[in-house]
Amino acid sequence: MRQQLKNVILISKRLHGQNKINKTPCGAFGLRRGDSGRKEICLMKKKRKSVSYAKWGYVFILPFFITYLIFSLIPLVDTVRFSFYEYYRSGIKEIGPNFVGWANYAELLKSDMVTYGKNTLILWVIGFIPQIVVALVLANWFTDARLKIHKLQFFKVVIYLPNLIMASAFALLFFTLFSNSGPVNSILQSMGVISKPIDFMGSVFGTRSLIGFMNFLMWFGNTTIMLMAAVMGISTEVFEAADLDGCNALQRFFYITLPSIRPILAYTLITSIIGGLQMFDVPQILTNGQGNPDRSSMTLIMFLNNHLKSKNYGMAGTLSVYLFIVSAILCFIVYRMTNDSDPDGSKAAAKRAAKQARRKKKEAAK
Repeated sequence: MRQQLKNVILISKRLHGQNKINKTPCGAFGLRRGDSGRKEICLMKKKRKSVSYAKWGYVFILPFFITYLIFSLIPLVDTVRFSFYEYYRSGIKEIGPNFVGWANYAELLKSDMVTYGKNTLILWVIGFIPQIVVALVLANWFTDARLKIHKLQFFKVVIYLPNLIMASAFALLFFTLFSNSGPVNSILQSMGVISKPIDFMGSVFGTRSLIGFMNFLMWFGNTTIMLMAAVMGISTEVFEAADLDGCNALQRFFYITLPSIRPILAYTLITSIIGGLQMFDVPQILTNGQGNPDRSSMTLIMFLNNHLKSKNYGMAGTLSVYLFIVSAILCFIVYRMTNDSDPDGSKAAAKRAAKQARRKKKEAAK
């Protein structure tokens, strides 16, 4: 009886073990010879269970493309389309849209658009030149290991703080400080420096200087941080070799630092040009939207805003297209000027060699 029970238990264990082998995934216990059919089934199961994660990349970037399509691409196409139409509101009467072709473009060229473009350029230059000069000096100073500057993170935070303040708040602050009855005039009068208040915003020089100074304060910190990152990316071995060769600080700066950070300088210049063409909030608030005195601080975007306020969508679209074309041309010029496609001079040498070979060939033919 015991022997029979042992045989039954042994047979059940064998059957249970075989079922386990059959149910286990392929390759867990190996396949026996001649099990080609089972091998194909297992391979098919593996293919079914494998998951392709490539599609998830498209799923994650899909919201960006949808947002770009709705809020950027469609409005851009509509802006270009409206530039060819007469479409404005006169009182309660809406005129258009009537197709007028290139008439809007010709009419804008006859307007004060060129004058406002010059104003925009002057205001940008006043703010950008001190911004890039100070940013280069600070970036070179903070990244110089020989100076051993302490509390470097503190200085980074301090110079970046003005960038966190809204431009509108900055403009209101300066409007209050430099008004005729503001703190600056009061302090200067109490010190006996001036006898009567200075009308800072009553002169062309004063208004433009304030706008440029505000733009400088708001953006030089951001530029300094970017240039510091670029300078820190230069290998220290290059500077050590320059020191061994007897280079002074100016030679290190002009012959090593500046050429090495050229791509970041190009990026800074391009973004600054685009920001300069979009200059609006500071002069708008500081001059109450009038561009005074004598409309010398009226920028292109303020001119565009006036068209939008008067519901002249055709002219506003045309001005936007002009701004887009000017931005593209200026950015292309800056990119070509600041990016050297032949850093080692090999292409130029090859061209000279080819030119000399052609010249010798012509001389030999004669």
